[in-house]
Amino acid sequence: MDLLVELNNRMHDLDVSIKSLRKTGEDYARAYTQYRVALAKELVKLKDEGYAITLAGDIARGKPEIAHLKFLEISKEAIYKANLESINATKLAIKIIQEQINKEWSLDND
Repeated sequence: MDLLVELNNRMHDLDVSIKSLRKTGEDYARAYTQYRVALAKELVKLKDEGYAITLAGDIARGKPEIAHLKFLEISKEAIYKANLESINATKLAIKIIQEQINKEWSLDND
């Protein structure tokens, strides 16, 4: 019976993680969009100021506000990927518990 309780707990954890994935995915997408829009605006500004576009990219990315947005994007991506890994680990734990339950049931029926 303990395995069934553990299985139910893991299924609940999986449900919570999947719901959380939506939020972390949206956060990551929003951070990515904010970074790309700010970078594009800065590149246009620098180009208008006469900088070569190849040099403007490095200059723009080095500006504190653009670098901070990139930091936020990377952070949100890391959280999103960690959430995916948590989901995969929980699914593996569920599979192991299910196999253990099946093994115990087959031993009881022999």
